[in-house]
Amino acid sequence: MSKQELLNLYNQAVRDYDNRVCRFADKLLMDRTSAKDITQEAFMKLWQHKEAIDFAKVKSWLFTTTYRLCMDHIGRKNRNSDTVYLEEPSYELESPDLKKIIHDALALLNETQRSILLLKDYEGYSYAEIGEMIQLNDSQVKVYLFRARQKIKEHIGDLKFVI
Repeated sequence: MSKQELLNLYNQAVRDYDNRVCRFADKLLMDRTSAKDITQEAFMKLWQHKEAIDFAKVKSWLFTTTYRLCMDHIGRKNRNSDTVYLEEPSYELESPDLKKIIHDALALLNETQRSILLLKDYEGYSYAEIGEMIQLNDSQVKVYLFRARQKIKEHIGDLKFVI
C-alpha cells in the first residue's frame, strides 16, 4: 500500500472515530482532559503502526487500544493516590439533569463494568467483540454487563422520577 493510501485511510479513521473514541475514554475515565490525551495517544499509536494495521478493522483496533490506555491511566492514577474519594450521588428532585444522573450512575461502576456497558450500549459491539477487546469470554462479558445494568437500575430507580 502506498504512503498516500495509508495517509488517506488514517485521515478517514480520524474523521470517523475521533469523537467516538474521545467520548468512550471520557465516560470511562470521567475526566475530559485525560480523555483527550488518551484519544490523541491512541491515534498516535495508529499512525506509528499504520503499515501493520488492517484498516478494515480500525474501529475495533482503536477502541481496544483506547481501552488499554485508559486502564493503564487508571492504574497509574490509583498507584499515585493513597486515598480515593467517591462523590456521593445526588438525588435532586427538582428538574434533574439527565447527563448528571447518567454520569453519577456510571461513576458507581468499576472500570470493567463501565467499559463493557459503554462498548455494548453506546458503541454497539457484540459480546464476542467486547470479550476480544478486554480479554474476557462471552459469558464473563454478559455477567459484567448484567451487573452493571442492575447497579444503574438500582441507582436511578423509577424512571418516572428522572424524566
